[in-house]
Amino acid sequence: MDLLLPKNNVCACKGIRTCLSCETNKMPLLQDNIAKSGLVYRYCHHCCKAFADSDHTSHPDHKGDSVPLEGVVICEDFISSEEEDRLVSKIYETPFVDSQSGRRKQDYGPKVNFKKQKVKTEVFSGLPQFSQFIYERMTSISALARFAPVELCNLEYDASRGASIDPHFDDFWLWGERLVTVNLLSDSILCFTRDDKPDVEIHVLMPRRSLIVVAGEARYRWKHGIHRSDINGRRIAMTFRELSNEFKDGGTKEQFGKQLVDLALTFGGRAVGS
Repeated sequence: MDLLLPKNNVCACKGIRTCLSCETNKMPLLQDNIAKSGLVYRYCHHCCKAFADSDHTSHPDHKGDSVPLEGVVICEDFISSEEEDRLVSKIYETPFVDSQSGRRKQDYGPKVNFKKQKVKTEVFSGLPQFSQFIYERMTSISALARFAPVELCNLEYDASRGASIDPHFDDFWLWGERLVTVNLLSDSILCFTRDDKPDVEIHVLMPRRSLIVVAGEARYRWKHGIHRSDINGRRIAMTFRELSNEFKDGGTKEQFGKQLVDLALTFGGRAVGS
């Protein structure tokens, strides 16, 4: 079956990726086929395990088989409702750019060609001012010791567009171990899968206004994605990324990495393309 969809210039989907704008009645809803046939385990961030018959709300009285998931940290109520309102207002002052699978995005970071491993800084002016208090608050979290973000990507998910994201690994060459997301506007589920465990799917609840850190095994051995069915209404993910060891102290690109960090933390940035 040929899964390439005809383009109708109403979205940014490419290849087999689709959203509600480009799907037809004759095509399957491809974006919700992550691993639905597998056994779903629900993660408890207190235990750092996922359980077949219970989740973090059952802690400590979990039932069923468990699967370890090391490297996930969740800080509930990381920001207040008033801070969320101010953040969302500031975010929407800048236009979003259409992205694949029904998402829209804003990028505050260097321009990167991952295939050629090239980084350009001409369009990078730093992280936005409205993110500074988030960065400063991160410094109080032990799992984020010495975390120095050089990119912020705001992704908007909307159920009316059928927004989702395929299971994937974030790039390993440029981006470091810790991926940090602040979840705005609604609860959602981050889904973890592994190619060598095709029948296992771990669901991690991301409460509204929470911060989630993905590192270690969760970063390097498990792919992460979001089902279309787990987007309720509208959601904004503010994802911060740090540099890999190659760009840190002792790395071959240490000086360039320092330049990126210094520029990022001026907090005077505009979204790329805005």
